[in-house]
Amino acid sequence: MPHRFFQPTFFLLSLLGAIALRANPVPAEAYVMQMSDDWTLTGDVQEHALILSLPGLANRDQPRLSLEFGPKWPWQITKPVRAFYEKKHPITFHPLANADEALTALGAHAKGYVVWDQQVRTSLIVAFTVAGLEDAVVVTADLIPLAEKHGLKPVADLRGDFTGMNDAQIYQIAFDRYWARCNHDLVVWLGGHYGNRFEPGMADWGVRQRAFCTDLSNNPRHTEEIALTKKIYGALNPNAFVMGWHSYGKDTEGQQVSLTSNYGLRMEGLNTLPNLSFNAQIPFSQGFKFVNHHAVDPAHPPKPEPKVYIALMQTDSIGIGAWTKPGRGKLPYTWGVTASWLDFAPGVLEYFYQGATPNDQFNAFAFPSYMYPKAVPAKEYPALQKIVRRYNQTLDLRVMDIMDYSEGNRHVGNSDLTKEVVDLIFAGYPDMIGFTNGYGAARTYAHRDGRALLSYEYYLSPDRPKEEIIADLEELIWLNPKRPYYLLIHVRESQSIDRVADILGSLKEETAIVPIDVFFSIAGQAPTFRTRYKQPDDPVVRNPSLFP
Repeated sequence: MPHRFFQPTFFLLSLLGAIALRANPVPAEAYVMQMSDDWTLTGDVQEHALILSLPGLANRDQPRLSLEFGPKWPWQITKPVRAFYEKKHPITFHPLANADEALTALGAHAKGYVVWDQQVRTSLIVAFTVAGLEDAVVVTADLIPLAEKHGLKPVADLRGDFTGMNDAQIYQIAFDRYWARCNHDLVVWLGGHYGNRFEPGMADWGVRQRAFCTDLSNNPRHTEEIALTKKIYGALNPNAFVMGWHSYGKDTEGQQVSLTSNYGLRMEGLNTLPNLSFNAQIPFSQGFKFVNHHAVDPAHPPKPEPKVYIALMQTDSIGIGAWTKPGRGKLPYTWGVTASWLDFAPGVLEYFYQGATPNDQFNAFAFPSYMYPKAVPAKEYPALQKIVRRYNQTLDLRVMDIMDYSEGNRHVGNSDLTKEVVDLIFAGYPDMIGFTNGYGAARTYAHRDGRALLSYEYYLSPDRPKEEIIADLEELIWLNPKRPYYLLIHVRESQSIDRVADILGSLKEETAIVPIDVFFSIAGQAPTFRTRYKQPDDPVVRNPSLFP
């Protein structure tokens, strides 16, 4: 049955804001507001919640308010992206100093306010659902006078509604009250940190899209919560989005993504991803075309030599990694590009492509969002792969990354792929020259028609001492004497390229650090590795939980 806000036949356009993006020109002026680094419920979250709800309303039909975040926020791109918009479109941004100024400038886009209960943390998440449905800003009791000063009226007061209840009970009430009116093309998980710390960076998007907001558990041990979680997943439209992130106090990343993948749903994180309500409406600049820095001419591929080839891959989103840190361009580096931003943050993707050095390449992912291939039902593959092929063609991508934590992680179980999954991957992406697999080291290897699938040989942790990493890499090189040897390294995003360069420069044996397309061009010609898939007796550990 069609629901109130979006028709499934307009799935991509309506959900991702592309209709608004195409219908309205980029405005010449907008507002910008700086958020503090205090994200505690007893501190600045009280005002932050109001500010985050406001762009969800003000940015409904055009981008009016962009938020900037402090140096401790995971995504360090809000300031450089704003500078990029100022230069490319251009937009003049006018600063707002506080909530009072913000409501003076933009309060007319709200119809009222919703009060959350400061004694019940979960009521704040419910309040964001109400804000989207009722066109309201989110306030504490102390901020009611400020809201009413700007002519806003109460639309809901959650104080006392959930006293003494657990999350399963609270969200069941919220589901019964609001679900029927919510957008069924997405749901927003405002998880991440728990307790007194709360970072709902994606709340503006949830409000704008009139989404149901929650942080329900995906942990099988939490029987009441996961029952409602599954009910929500099952009630979403096919291939809908689960946006945000799981609660660190309830479940694991692997548990959530395994479950969403089972339903064929597209996981898009994190809960801290900022400014989607604004970025969704900034298109590409006139005449822009995505051009990746390929290093291989297919007509004249590089010839394999008897040496150790190293390729470096950072798959965690480029917005939270080393992109803005010193050293970029020093080494051939591969960055996992969040291809779905082509639909809901196109201007941000242009920012990354235009800022890439000749040593920066971008790679594709096996699904249009974060999904586990062993957990996705085979019947869902054709529709999902069709989206990915569109992304790959537009974004000029040739190498694809695969990750699966549905049967373990880099510590326990395994992240290997079955032959059936590898068959689907090779068949679905004939234009890809190579595929990487894992996150930590894995053991899936394949070679077909001059194309290779290689698992990561090493996970370069920012916490492991330099000397131990060097010893690990030299041991791997010694244990694999056959040349060429393909040493594929996954670099955790939170460390600088300068550190990686220092480590690799300290290896005793001469190595060739090459771009990822050179790496796979050579591996496709000289497959010195042994084909292997997940075996029936390989360990399976379905996301062990540390939580009771």
